[in-house]
Amino acid sequence: MKTAEEIKTSVREKYSQIALQTKEENAGSCCGIDSNCGVDYTIFSEDYTELEGYSADADLSLGCGLPTEFAQIKSGDTVLDLGSGAGNDCFVARAIAGETGKVLGLDFTEMMITKARENAEKLGFNNVEFRQGDIENMPIGGNTIDVVVSNCVLNLVPNKRKAFLETMRVLKPGGHFSVSDVVLKGELPEGLKNDAEMYAGCVSGAIQRSDYINIIRETGFDAIAIQKERPVILPDEILKNYLSDQEIQQYKGGEFGIYSVTVYGKKPSNCAPGSVCC
Repeated sequence: MKTAEEIKTSVREKYSQIALQTKEENAGSCCGIDSNCGVDYTIFSEDYTELEGYSADADLSLGCGLPTEFAQIKSGDTVLDLGSGAGNDCFVARAIAGETGKVLGLDFTEMMITKARENAEKLGFNNVEFRQGDIENMPIGGNTIDVVVSNCVLNLVPNKRKAFLETMRVLKPGGHFSVSDVVLKGELPEGLKNDAEMYAGCVSGAIQRSDYINIIRETGFDAIAIQKERPVILPDEILKNYLSDQEIQQYKGGEFGIYSVTVYGKKPSNCAPGSVCC
């Protein structure tokens, strides 16, 4: 089993490669890596093209939801995007927060930060900022963010509890998050769960849906809700690489599976300094 640092190094290396690829290359590869695998991973992503603020240059087709659609962003809000990539969700969030708002993108990979800054400069945005940093230890002051969003990123974070504690820390009292992520229901066979190529972008690294919600609850958030949930239906040609015929039938019968979820949580308005929620 990889250590947390080995996982982070792997993610950084692979997403540095992804930053150099086009949306089409990412969508037609194994979660952004290995363009020769012939797998179409648009089954994970959702269509952003009709959303205000959408930028084709910033869309690397790596998400698994539309968190900004559910994030209840208001004009003037300060919004933080965890794992901001080339800036797609940030630019959509800016269209909602407006000129009086501010959007901050945080990403682990230097090349993604460079790409996002270039996109922001081309668009002429002066209220969108990108910082390099670790979601488990965010370089962001406490009680400064109104809304946190994230799109198919937290499944890559080794210590999800620390990530949600950090989310709690940076949110203002009464602030909230809306994050899209990949979770599991039931036990996936080891061949599918542990495949290294799957890890960097889509499935492996995801945890059980119930465990995901419990972490959010245990880190002190209120009003926790599943805003959207959909099964990720993998075609047989992918499943056959990892599952027996019997396991494929069990998968299709719902005995276990992979799901995209968008989850909401709110920081309590009365969060006192020194308490779990702060």
